[in-house]
Amino acid sequence: MDGLIAFWSESGIANFTGGQLFMMGVGALLLYLAIVKRFEPLLLLPIGFGAILANIPNGGFTDEGGLLYFAYHVGIETGIFPLLIFMGVGALTDFGALIANPKMLLLGAAAQFGIFATLIGAVALNFVPGFDFSMKDAGAIAIIGGADGPTAIFLASKLAPDLLGAIAVAAYSYMALVPLIQPPIMKLFTTEAERQIKMEQLREVSKKEKIIFPLMVLGLTILFLPAATPLVGMFCLGNLMRESGVVDRLSNTAQNELINIVTIFLGLAVGSKLSADKFLQIETLGILLLGAVAFAIGTATGVLMAKLMCKLSGGKINPLIGAAGVSAVPMAARVVNKVGLESNQHNFLLMHAMGPNVAGVLGSAVAAGVLIAVLG
Repeated sequence: MDGLIAFWSESGIANFTGGQLFMMGVGALLLYLAIVKRFEPLLLLPIGFGAILANIPNGGFTDEGGLLYFAYHVGIETGIFPLLIFMGVGALTDFGALIANPKMLLLGAAAQFGIFATLIGAVALNFVPGFDFSMKDAGAIAIIGGADGPTAIFLASKLAPDLLGAIAVAAYSYMALVPLIQPPIMKLFTTEAERQIKMEQLREVSKKEKIIFPLMVLGLTILFLPAATPLVGMFCLGNLMRESGVVDRLSNTAQNELINIVTIFLGLAVGSKLSADKFLQIETLGILLLGAVAFAIGTATGVLMAKLMCKLSGGKINPLIGAAGVSAVPMAARVVNKVGLESNQHNFLLMHAMGPNVAGVLGSAVAAGVLIAVLG
């Protein structure tokens, strides 16, 4: 009889709380979005599964010595996983579209306006009872507007580790929902005639230019914003391995095996922060709301900057490409292409949108460096 009582007291049924069941439901929802809707499955699937594991009573996954405990403290708390992801993304990135049209850097910069607008919003939210965000918290929340998951995780681990779970889920959720969130904003700020604008074919970019570019970007970052060099440096390393053509094995590893392994453990580590005791707080709702505002503002300011460039160029730039200034590579560029094709079935904007899209990756990393330099 005592054995049965002991067995029952250790069972999941006897120890589940309402919060744990709710968060496991959230994990199941993330799995649904990943598997059925195919929204960022490479990250939402391990994050969702990690959320389920983290809320198993007596499972010990997040206790000291548990798998998720080590995944978080070794990879996230130290900032190693986001940096390795950035190296892999750099190895996957072709800067050709940006080098061929350097003006696209302006669109990548404009789309980061949502980050700094949301910084003010997070501080203003403190006037609402129940919210108490410090400037560091506000900075970590604001980076969600860049739609760059690794950057959001890296910055949150430095400025607001207690909010990491909510910030990471918000960042990756809005990245996954780019096809739903961006089109209405893009159409709101553009006319049918503007969406039909066809852009000239980009010039051919030489191999020498592609090799020099990441070195130049790193050099400028070292001179003007050293705080951003962890992210920018790893990104440029990955890109240099790709473009140099002399370390194909390393480049292929960064693009495939390494980034895949890190993605698995990064997702599980983020999911470990979705435990009920850490996530179910009123501040989480504020973070999700501010993240949506940041992303919407970033999309809108990118489009508005592109509209200005369109007028200044005499109608040679399609304003839609400004929406790709957020860092969701390459999903945002694909959305731009899709919306452009809806207005003109012969208007292919994908390559043109990749310029601001890549610029957005650099822009969000620079914005993170600014926030670390000022607030860290």
